[in-house]
Amino acid sequence: MGFSEDPELQSFLFVLVLSMYLITVFGNLLTDLAISSDSHLHTLMYFFLCNLPLADMGFTSTTVAKMIVDIYTHSTAISYVGCLTQMSLFIIFGCMDELLLTVMAYDRFVAICHPLHYQVIMNLCRCGFLVSVSVVASLLESPLQNLMLLRATCFKDVDISNFFCEPSQLLTLTCSDTFTHDTAIDFVGIIIYGFLPISGILHSYYKIISPILRVPSAGGKYKAFSTCGSHVTVVCLFYGTSLRVYLSSAASLSSRKCAVTSSGVQCGHPLLNAFIYSLRKRDIKRAMWRLLHQQAI
Repeated sequence: MGFSEDPELQSFLFVLVLSMYLITVFGNLLTDLAISSDSHLHTLMYFFLCNLPLADMGFTSTTVAKMIVDIYTHSTAISYVGCLTQMSLFIIFGCMDELLLTVMAYDRFVAICHPLHYQVIMNLCRCGFLVSVSVVASLLESPLQNLMLLRATCFKDVDISNFFCEPSQLLTLTCSDTFTHDTAIDFVGIIIYGFLPISGILHSYYKIISPILRVPSAGGKYKAFSTCGSHVTVVCLFYGTSLRVYLSSAASLSSRKCAVTSSGVQCGHPLLNAFIYSLRKRDIKRAMWRLLHQQAI
């Protein structure tokens, strides 16, 4: 159903969404290029940070790119196969984003609580293994959701109260009783891919805060907290907007309110991620300026 059918609003939405999408892609791509081009940033901490923009770009491109085309062509139709494909990619990149944030929390825990053993614990093999597990777990979640949806659907000329194929709303359009499917998806999506990652993040920061509070100097506390400030901001932004979307969907709000709320996750979160990390990390800012200067020359 999209955002609005008002023709006067379509041009404004097209410019706004296209601008946000281009800034998001450019900002995350620039972060990746800056890390890759600067040998000083080829460390284990930036190894995870180099993978997060890739997940963000895939996450926003899955839904926002199609929305831009829909606004431009004045058509909100999507095929059955296209809808399932969009939902699959949305789940894959969303889970990957969430799991990478969990892995990064563990990385900050080791760096702050075990600094002398950091290079041994977080070696390249272990970092590669953690990223691989995040990718594989994300790939397993998508077909599970699709299989449950395919067994209960007979879609034909239906309206989705959003600007993309959102899994929970697709289930409300199924032809059969959705209680079993809702229960299964709630267990897999919320418990396994929601509760466990956020529990890991909270546990990591519980372990981080305890030794930091025992540091006698204020400068030492500030330095310790500053190393994980960007990650905390991104985690709060991601889970804050995701929780808002989930509660909005549960409250059965109007299509426009659901779409506007969902856009906070699809556009706002990936857009702000690049700025949060680039503005708070002096090393990345220097690498970006160096990269842009080289390209200008």
